[in-house]
Amino acid sequence: MTPQTQTLPLADRATGLVGSVIDSSTSLLAAQTHDIVRFAMGSPAAEAIPTQALAEVSAQVLGPGAADAYDYAATEGDPDLREALLAMLEGTSDATTADRLTITSGGMQGLDLANKLFVDPGDLVVVESPTYTNGSATALSYQAQLLEVPVDDEGMSIDSLEAQVEAAGRTPKAIYTIPTFQNPSGASMSLERRQRLLDLARQWGSIVIDDDPYGMLRFAGEPLPTLRELGAGDPLVFSVRTFSKIIAPGLRVGWVDTAPELQQLLINAKQAMDTCTNLPAQRLVAGFLRGGHLEEHLAAQREEYRRRKIAMQEALTEHFDGIARWTDPEGGFFLWVSFDPPVKTEDLFPVALAEGVAYIPGNAFSPSQAFPHDLRLCFATTPPDRIHEGVARLRRAVDRLGSTT
Repeated sequence: MTPQTQTLPLADRATGLVGSVIDSSTSLLAAQTHDIVRFAMGSPAAEAIPTQALAEVSAQVLGPGAADAYDYAATEGDPDLREALLAMLEGTSDATTADRLTITSGGMQGLDLANKLFVDPGDLVVVESPTYTNGSATALSYQAQLLEVPVDDEGMSIDSLEAQVEAAGRTPKAIYTIPTFQNPSGASMSLERRQRLLDLARQWGSIVIDDDPYGMLRFAGEPLPTLRELGAGDPLVFSVRTFSKIIAPGLRVGWVDTAPELQQLLINAKQAMDTCTNLPAQRLVAGFLRGGHLEEHLAAQREEYRRRKIAMQEALTEHFDGIARWTDPEGGFFLWVSFDPPVKTEDLFPVALAEGVAYIPGNAFSPSQAFPHDLRLCFATTPPDRIHEGVARLRRAVDRLGSTT
């Protein structure tokens, strides 16, 4: 048998490594040579990254004489960052204690740790529908069976959750939710539903994986208590947070808030992944927080994202009124567009790309591909004038597709 024909002895779980359409779009767009309005990736705008402040902090904490910043760090997180993070969270809905914090390599590592600790092959894991692609992909990588529960304007439908679990004939091991400014819909779970979700989790003994990257980016409406706060330390609530959306995604620094008795298991699991989160990035984030930069930065971004969301709503009304509907988020990065009459958004994508606009098709947000006539738009990345241009290009693409079908 030649090396070319030999079958590789892949693990069974390799079939569950489905990857991410969203992340793959980065490479696809980088290969394009024409002008594209980019509504695809859920990333802060380049001009929203606080580069000046980060450069000043870097000179202070990573300059000559800071050789220790390039060493290994404690697996649970560098003390400087842990202390700064605790101070940042004091007085918020996520206020916590040191014995509950573990620093992670971005929010994705937090999701991976949750699944690694709690999900066995064949376990039932609830995900929202639509949901964040990488979150459902993480559960699949641990060979979970997924139960997709619909989302409406108040977040995950708890009535549907109860009915679907009853129909399944078994309770979920974990419930994965993005309760605030959900990715991809932008919807926020109502207070009543948050309380009911926690009640059901306690009844079933299910872990709630509380993924909240956007909660600090509210630009309208009244704040809601996080599941972390409502749970009041409940060990069934596993909260995942990140600095990716509120400072910069390239830092790859986040944290999880869990029951104290889990921390040693988290350390053990993380030591089998990366030993420790990038220490220079941890020191940089700690310096940014200690320097008092975050609140001013967040205030500016909230106002700017509000402007951009309004611009996208106006552009959609101008170009798609009567043929589509869309969500109206009070924060975060995204809104969700549904076509009626139907438009196959996967077929639309190459036409739109040729017209110079990119988005993520709806089927990318459902393991069962339940949203062929929907798409996600990120308004955070693009200034208002470009948003209007991008939505106009999207309408031209829809018209072009319609003329060929």
